[in-house]
Amino acid sequence: MTDRIFPDFGLSAEERRFAVRGHYYEYPGMDGMRGEIWCYVSAYTYRPGATVELHISSTAASCRLEVVRDGATETVVLVRGDIATRWQETPDQCSVTGCEWEVTTAFEIDPSWPSGAYRITLTAEGRDGAPIQYDHLIIVLPGAGSKKGRILQVAATGTWSAYNTWGGSNHYQGITGPNRDQFATTVSLERPFCRGFVRLPTDAPRVPLEVSLPPGTIPRYPHMEWAYANGYSKKYASSGWASYDSLFFRWAEAQGYQVDLASQHELHFDPAILDGYDCAVFVGHDEYWTWEMRDAVDAFVERGGKAARFAGNFMWQTRLEDEGCRQVCYKYVARAEDPAYRGGDVTRATNSWEAPEIGRPGALTFGLNATNGVYAGWGGCAPRGVRGFPVYRPGHWAFAGTGLFYGDLIGADSHIYGYEVDGLSYEVRHGLPYPAADSGAPDGLEILALGMASQVEESDILAPEDQFFGDEDGRFIAETLYGDASDENMEKVRYSNGMIVNFKRGKGEVFHAGTCEWVAGLLRRDPMVERVTANVLNRYLNS
Repeated sequence: MTDRIFPDFGLSAEERRFAVRGHYYEYPGMDGMRGEIWCYVSAYTYRPGATVELHISSTAASCRLEVVRDGATETVVLVRGDIATRWQETPDQCSVTGCEWEVTTAFEIDPSWPSGAYRITLTAEGRDGAPIQYDHLIIVLPGAGSKKGRILQVAATGTWSAYNTWGGSNHYQGITGPNRDQFATTVSLERPFCRGFVRLPTDAPRVPLEVSLPPGTIPRYPHMEWAYANGYSKKYASSGWASYDSLFFRWAEAQGYQVDLASQHELHFDPAILDGYDCAVFVGHDEYWTWEMRDAVDAFVERGGKAARFAGNFMWQTRLEDEGCRQVCYKYVARAEDPAYRGGDVTRATNSWEAPEIGRPGALTFGLNATNGVYAGWGGCAPRGVRGFPVYRPGHWAFAGTGLFYGDLIGADSHIYGYEVDGLSYEVRHGLPYPAADSGAPDGLEILALGMASQVEESDILAPEDQFFGDEDGRFIAETLYGDASDENMEKVRYSNGMIVNFKRGKGEVFHAGTCEWVAGLLRRDPMVERVTANVLNRYLNS
């Protein structure tokens, strides 16, 4: 019965379980006799006129280079053939240290190229005569000139760094530590992107379950099964340009908006990137931030900027090292291992923003936080949930023209609610939700829509081997907020929420639709999701 509900990717039951519970990743030599080609660059972003150096390792003696601007329309901007390549040795811990490959070739960013994402595709001949290919990505930053009427989209490069599996380790699983079984507390930018971060086939599943589950059905994880069956990273649907950032960028350009692109790394090292813009946009899965990145956004809003966050899971503080080439996040082991707890500046500890010793709750920047939100629509966390946001304040300007009423759902058909959401402690008065007194919400914050989420995978019908995350995150949040993961404290965090909120701060304003999957509504052309997105952008560009 279950096998007829879920899509069949040709895996055995044992392979399906390994796809979820096992640790698989990309590494040099993984394609065996077929051969392979890989590439990385030394930065996420480049300014007009800058030189991009490509570090290539390939089993083929030469390759072809194509650079395409990946916007509402794909535009080829550079083609170069017969580039000499060779196989380059890779350090075992390249996920942490970087690959240390020599530069193979380079090209310059033509000043005429508009700001945006540029896909670098390398194609060569495999040992069997069939093509081998690899896609990488760079962001071209905006040049000088007027920013009036333009949107600055900020790519979630902190989360890209955290989820990239290439070489064996990321901030989730890894081959680090004495037993080669620990996640990496430090990850390097100087390695290829894992497969699926830059480009995906249109039938690649998203994380939230798209099938209807009869009661009693054990949930599965089709996106991980598809990834394992097709040779993609199991994290392709959790982060990257292809699954998230690109969906907003392409939609906005297709709708006629003028969109420039930057990365979170600019917020950290060059916050002046925000100068001149009325509206900054953050989308998708946007989980990892430095203190300095938040400073940049807070200052932007205080002086009159408008921040629109169509994203979810505002969770971890990170630190950047080596001029941004390495990201540090100790996460669950921060209190035991992060040097910030041993004579360093504890406010910069790479822990949850809600850790009291950091003293900077996430809600202070975007109104919501991940410790009151997180999982919905996958695994054992509300797998048969509403899929969209229940609306509580339909008269708000964001919902103008949607025809929504109190209690209606927005985005249920396109499944915008999940897979990770941001929430807030709240109370209900006369049928309307308000931030709780201890929520840490900014003054004047309005809760426009509110859905259900969970910190713990329900286990009454799920055996441990059928769970992906179990109660690990719930236990961590209980320890972070309440000191320990006692049964009493676990009940305090077990159930949570996701919200759409709006508030003003200083001379500026913030709109936050706290879900990773808002962009799914744009991808699937959901008219209500498109209308709300346009309402926010138009107000923030013209106010």
